[in-house]
Amino acid sequence: MPIEIKELHIKINVNGNEQSNVSQNNNPEGKMDDLIKACVEEVFNIQSRKKER
Repeated sequence: MPIEIKELHIKINVNGNEQSNVSQNNNPEGKMDDLIKACVEEVFNIQSRKKER
């Protein structure tokens, strides 16, 4: 008999000054470049997954 999950509660605490995996660039251009690189990489990952199907 399968198990059915009707509700799922997730609680997350966010603190602004703790260490994270995101780079802490102070200049907005650096942040924008990092964002663009991440987006392009994700698009390539999605395209490669579609080709594998």
